[in-house]
Amino acid sequence: MEIKPTESELEILQVIWKKGQCTVRDVHEELAKNKDAGYTTTLKLMQIMHEKGLVERDTAAKTHLYKALITREQAQQTALDKIISTVFKGSTSDLVIQALGHHRASKDEIDAIKSYLEKFRDSD
Repeated sequence: MEIKPTESELEILQVIWKKGQCTVRDVHEELAKNKDAGYTTTLKLMQIMHEKGLVERDTAAKTHLYKALITREQAQQTALDKIISTVFKGSTSDLVIQALGHHRASKDEIDAIKSYLEKFRDSD
């Protein structure tokens, strides 16, 4: 079963990935720096994330600690797959052309892209 986090769940996961493990209060305080989110909303979202298998909850202490069960890379791959299939109708090249055409890549990023593409060329 593929787990697809929502945008709000991804915001929470970003905090958990950064901190390793944290309480609902930790997540809420971090989210409150950039958006108006209620504590109970954050709590409810994290409970749903636990039910979906996105996070695990350690209930040994009075204050529950949450830890991500999905890696940043897994979430990125899921989101990218969805974007490629829906927005770009399955065309990876259209995605890359759009990204490079509208966002300035540094020399190091361009070199890394070239190196990655060479690996594909060499494997043919």
